[in-house]
Amino acid sequence: MALYKVEICGVNTAKLPILKEKEKEALFEKILAGDRQAREEYIKGNLRLVLSVIQRFSSSGENVDDLFQIGCIGLIKAIDNFDITQNVKFSTYAVPMIVGEVRRYLRDNNSIRVSRSLRDMAYKAMYAKENLLKKNSREPSIEEIAREAGLEASDIVFALDALQSPVSLHEPVYSDGGDTLYVMDQIGDKKNREERWVDEISLNEAMKRLPERERHIINLRFFEGKTQMEVADEIHISQAQVSRLEKNALKVMRGYLK
Repeated sequence: MALYKVEICGVNTAKLPILKEKEKEALFEKILAGDRQAREEYIKGNLRLVLSVIQRFSSSGENVDDLFQIGCIGLIKAIDNFDITQNVKFSTYAVPMIVGEVRRYLRDNNSIRVSRSLRDMAYKAMYAKENLLKKNSREPSIEEIAREAGLEASDIVFALDALQSPVSLHEPVYSDGGDTLYVMDQIGDKKNREERWVDEISLNEAMKRLPERERHIINLRFFEGKTQMEVADEIHISQAQVSRLEKNALKVMRGYLK
């Protein structure tokens, strides 16, 4: 999510106005009197607040324009519900409203449904983590977060994991200009090693057609369940080279087995 972009939703964020406290107070008096122009000015004068809030969600992978629009909805709700008699700064009241709106959007648009209790536990843990970070100026441990939030450490880990966005096995992680390495190339095939599925399709003859080094790579990858990185370390070549040799070997074997 590119938060460094100047224009978001057609708005030049570099030129957003900054309202002084007295200006805010004067505008809000007009808003309460039904002045729609003052309401528009007040919204524009607080768009920087929306920008600062959505930066918290930079790791969500969501489009920054979408988050900005959702944040603006939270801002408008805050303006419409703000009570000036409560002696609370508008930003103090508005930030939780904007955060809540963005979180609801992310929750409702998540492809994997997570239970409400699990989400609440995760948000409680994140709030505790943020407080500890501000207090101690360092990243807190899971145990510290658990104590702060009054939760079990194992429950926190489970809840936070549940909110993580899934990653495709075909997600590219590296490219040297030619061959691309994917997430699936980094995963050892332990399950298939145990079931020995290769024995069932008789690959012995196909493997005999391979040069010794490629046969060794196939054996390490699919018989012993090692990752490409582990294979690269063992035979002293780069992971990109392992990927290239593996793909060539599989192509030869597929051609033989047809």
